[in-house]
This record gives sequence, C-alpha cells and structure tokens, in this order.
Amino acid sequence: MYLVKMPRWIKFFFPQLIWALPSKKKELFLTFDDGPHPIFTPYILKLLKQYNATATFFCIGKNVEQYPHIYQQILAQGHAVGNHTQHHLNGKNSDTNFYVNDVALAEKCIATNLFRPPYGQIKKQQVKTIKKLNYKIIMWSVLSADFDLKITKEKCFTNVVNNAKAGAIIVFHDSDKAANNMQYALPKVLKYYAEQNYIFSKIVL
Repeated sequence: MYLVKMPRWIKFFFPQLIWALPSKKKELFLTFDDGPHPIFTPYILKLLKQYNATATFFCIGKNVEQYPHIYQQILAQGHAVGNHTQHHLNGKNSDTNFYVNDVALAEKCIATNLFRPPYGQIKKQQVKTIKKLNYKIIMWSVLSADFDLKITKEKCFTNVVNNAKAGAIIVFHDSDKAANNMQYALPKVLKYYAEQNYIFSKIVL
C-alpha cells in the first residue's frame, strides 16, 4: 500500500523529513531512485537534456560501483545525486546500526548531503542518526508509482499531473521494474509541465 500524494498532516508528524520544497516559481523537482542503470539512466539523461531540466538521482551504492561511468554522466550533466543506501535496505526491517553502516558504505562512492530511504521506510532512531551525519532526508510530494506493475502506464502519468504543484518533489525510478511505466509517463510529464512554463530543478540544500 502507498499514497500517491502525501497529505499535509504527514509534514506535521514528521517535520524532520523533507516532503516538498516550496517555491515562488513554477518549479518542480524530479527525482529518480535506484540507479544508476546502464539503459534507463542514459535514457532519462537524454530526455532531461531536451528540456534543459535538472533532476536528483538517489543512487544505490552497489550500482554506482558497477556503473561508475553512468554515475559520472549524471554529475557531468549538472544533476544532483543522493545516497539511497548501499544495498537498497528497508529501514523498518533493519537494525539501526546495520542500516546506518550501509548508508556509510554508499557514502564512499556517493558524495552528497542528500539521503532518501528505500521504500520510504525508516525508523525514528535511524532518522536521528542519519541527520547527525549531516544528511538532509528527502521524501516526496508525489509518487508516479512507476514501480507498480498493477497500474497502467497512463495511470502513472495521471498520478503526477493530477497531483504535482509548484515545489513538489516527484518520484520516478531508473530500474528494470519501473521501465515500462517510466518510459511512457516521464516524456509526457516533461512536455505537459514545460508547456505550462514550469522549470525542472535539482535539489540543492
């Protein structure tokens, strides 16, 4: 179970997490989880370049180690990166010390002060410890749900355009599982908002 749009009250109960980036401009923050991927990350980078868009890629450490040249492409094209743990751990199912050590492993190859917990699952003690390491913990405003094989690619698109407003942090994935939905929805999202004079920015905190 998941919520496509984060309700306002969640910010009240979890103020230490970042759910949106209020902006006076028509600005959106696209994010991509689980890469780098040898096929889908370059696909995304090419699309973003067409729209003069920057984004934030929350990378898994083991994937950065496997595809360092693609990780370097992300940086070379002016995008931001974030730590998404070394092995894509679910915080709720992980001992805090083990979890934080996995974040530290990823830190060896991902230079950033941004962190996103895989699955959005993280314990309070993990939050406290990771914040002490000077990370900003980035959640999201809107899930495209591209990872959900039970929804249509059209639904993935409408999940975004029906819910994202200025300042929204939007989640897509550069992964095998999400590929079909992402490749359909992302170009349409970029076109839809570009036609309304939105800009797409990376997260810098």
